[in-house]
Amino acid sequence: MKTNHARTSRQSAKRWSLEIRSRAPLLIHPLRYEAGGDQWHGGGAQFTSANEPEWQTIAAWVQGKNAVSEATLTGTRASSLTATGNPVAGAASNTAGLKLRIVQTNMAGDNLHIIDPVNNRVVGEVIGIEANHGVAAAPDGSRLYVSNEADRTVDVVDTRTLKVFKQIPLSGPPNNISITKDGRRLYQAIHGPPYGVDVIDTATLANVKRLPLDGMQIHNTYVTPDGKYVIAASDDQTFTVAVINQKTEEPVRSIKFTNRPRPLAFHTNADGSTKWVLAGLSELHGFVVADFTTGKEIHRIKFPDLGGPVKMQKVRAATGNPNHGIGVQPDNKAVWVSDRLYNAVHAYSLPDLKYLGAVPVAVDPFWMTFTPDSKFVYVANDASASVSAIDTQSMKEVARIPVGQVPKRNITAMLP
Repeated sequence: MKTNHARTSRQSAKRWSLEIRSRAPLLIHPLRYEAGGDQWHGGGAQFTSANEPEWQTIAAWVQGKNAVSEATLTGTRASSLTATGNPVAGAASNTAGLKLRIVQTNMAGDNLHIIDPVNNRVVGEVIGIEANHGVAAAPDGSRLYVSNEADRTVDVVDTRTLKVFKQIPLSGPPNNISITKDGRRLYQAIHGPPYGVDVIDTATLANVKRLPLDGMQIHNTYVTPDGKYVIAASDDQTFTVAVINQKTEEPVRSIKFTNRPRPLAFHTNADGSTKWVLAGLSELHGFVVADFTTGKEIHRIKFPDLGGPVKMQKVRAATGNPNHGIGVQPDNKAVWVSDRLYNAVHAYSLPDLKYLGAVPVAVDPFWMTFTPDSKFVYVANDASASVSAIDTQSMKEVARIPVGQVPKRNITAMLP
């Protein structure tokens, strides 16, 4: 049979053209939004500019201009740990040899970064924990406990060496994690079958109990500021938050919202008991306030229209969950809430919920954590691989700190 070489060549060229076009989306997935990339990419965006040599190498490959080795395409890119912005003076204090630190998870990476809030620079890194979801710190600063989605474990980190020395198996895929005030118990959210919450004893480093919670798909757990209750927030159609007595580890009541509760925060009474639960909800461009005792919604706040382009409007992850970060200052005087549509963080006074203003940050702000003096809040920018340090008094971003890919949950801790 005679081969039609011209036709074969044309077919090959057509197939290659289709292949190139199918690869084209690869170009904008790992490029930062600010540099012309996707508005959102769950796998991270490590390139800050289309002028970076590695980016241009990939672009040339996608366009069929040259051959690129697999080693080049899959090689590890060194990340900068140098902070930009102004140093923050007086943000930290030392206690018994421990230093104030911000611990930042990186959901699309295998590392966590430790930030010094005095100079807003990364001073430590925990490596080897892939898809790290949440983190909790021992009160004495000796350990970090990290929920590891890849291995379905809680990984225990020695904070002096920053090495994992123990993995605790879980009943299912983990999400966020919380710790009691005395550091004796961990409450690990289980987001897949069998769902519920796993209870870990930190003395034995063993998974000692499972709280089934009627099969609720738990996304976040918290311990209330007074330490009396464990809060387990669902990520399913129940729209429910379970309230659990910490001493008995038995559910005592629940709070039902009108949609999926996203991150929660707590406003306290003068005696330290919990007064309100503040929650972002799916589909709500704002937040709600529920009375902790009655479980009834008492306030619904919608963010103001900031005007200008809505940068994340086309992304379902943002429009479906426009607020995915909320925190009450330690002094109980204000609540801060992330706005993924406008790449900003809003502040409201407490308890009157008076609007204080908005602070622009990088792309896709998520979780946040405060310094103990309430002077600074640190906001993880999911799509920009950075953390914004905001002066809560001047309402200005004073530093932007490069971290890992898709940073989300963060905490404040005293560490060696």
